[in-house]
Amino acid sequence: MTKEYENLEHFAQAQGTELGVSDWIEIDQTRIDAFADATDDHQWIHVDAKRAKKELNMTTIAHGFLTLSLIPKLMFEIFSVKSADRIVNYGCNKIRFLNMVPVDAKLRGRIFLTRAVLNEGSMRAIAQVTIEIKGVEKPALIAETITLFYE
Repeated sequence: MTKEYENLEHFAQAQGTELGVSDWIEIDQTRIDAFADATDDHQWIHVDAKRAKKELNMTTIAHGFLTLSLIPKLMFEIFSVKSADRIVNYGCNKIRFLNMVPVDAKLRGRIFLTRAVLNEGSMRAIAQVTIEIKGVEKPALIAETITLFYE
């Protein structure tokens, strides 16, 4: 369920708290192949199941940047700010790819609002985003994201 904040001031009050957890999303081979096509990254570990099985005795794995690129989708599942008319991904301070994401794994996002800096008509939010793999203790990635919100 999406947590809804009325405005940026209300959202800023959530600083220092977990904003929530998204639903699980399956990372199937079709999604991995589409990402490979979109980025021209056709490294065999991502797209060649037979070779991955033969050479590494494992399945294909998702691109780390595919996992990273899911953050906006997962973020919008977790929360919204009613008064925000523009939201800009400003970047990341730190990204760590901690675990491989095997094909057909399910991922979800967990967001903690670390810092909220209010300005007139805008806010800079720094959040810790953890992408978890269903049934696996070690997450796929942890990123410190920076998002700009405008009213």
